[in-house]
Amino acid sequence: MNLDFKNKKALVRVDFNVPLNDKFEITDDTRMRAALPTIRHILKSGGAVILMSHLGRPLKKLRPDGSVDVEKFTLRHLVPHLSELLGVPVKFSPETVGPTASKLAAELKPGEVLLLENTRFQPEESKGDPDFARQLAALADVYVNDAFGTAHRAHASTTTVARFFEKGQKAFGFLMKNEIENANRVLHNPDRPLTAIVGGAKVSDKILLLERLINFADRVLIGGGMAYTFVRAQGGKTGNSLVEEDRLDLAKQLIEQAKQRGVTLQLPKDSVIADQFSNDAQIKTTPSDQIPDGWMGLDIGPEAIADFSDIIRSSKTLLW
Repeated sequence: MNLDFKNKKALVRVDFNVPLNDKFEITDDTRMRAALPTIRHILKSGGAVILMSHLGRPLKKLRPDGSVDVEKFTLRHLVPHLSELLGVPVKFSPETVGPTASKLAAELKPGEVLLLENTRFQPEESKGDPDFARQLAALADVYVNDAFGTAHRAHASTTTVARFFEKGQKAFGFLMKNEIENANRVLHNPDRPLTAIVGGAKVSDKILLLERLINFADRVLIGGGMAYTFVRAQGGKTGNSLVEEDRLDLAKQLIEQAKQRGVTLQLPKDSVIADQFSNDAQIKTTPSDQIPDGWMGLDIGPEAIADFSDIIRSSKTLLW
């Protein structure tokens, strides 16, 4: 990062979309730890850090009365652990923008850290709203984007906000820089066979990526929720698993493209399934194309693990 942070406030977009259990405890802090080098560098350089992130999709998972479930999606739950990781007390703003956020940001001193509330509590975030982005930008002197996990989304806190900073006032963080450099190495001169591993819930989120991978990789391993859209597209029974009905034709097209190019498109042979999405659910393993009604696929099964492992072991390059 070729920016001068001394006595400046840095607005840093991170990806703290971490899993929480029923007690709102962090169960995997990998994404938080990935952002630490950037945050520590700014602090050591004499700057103050204003962090912004999303957590889940609160506006798509409203309470029965239509209100936002603040308790479930607030970033306040992350403050104690983040303070422990950084070794400094992290201040928290219950607003993303507004008078409280502005006051806390204005009072921030070099070496201090402020975490803003979940950006996705604001409908303007996913719309890339310039007024919302302008309010975010007004909190700081420089902008750093270190949220590689959300780099594919043109949201207000990732894309629009950067427009309100001059060229010498914005940069990528260490995580973003490293991921881009690694991707460039893989995409321009990979050792083969190259295997790409793709997961996530939705095919629609990764259409362009999947098309690109099928034209570039030798093998593509598909896991996560999106696998069941492909299984259904091939005529399999997927029970209550997550399936994008409006993307079945697209899945068929991708399967056909892979066949024409001689690319191995590997779906999980079996799945761990449950009768409900709950810690108390009944669990068993079944072929991925024979999931009974009332059951949902939630993870790849032991046969799929073995298949994926064999392919990975025989690969020269992995893109995940």
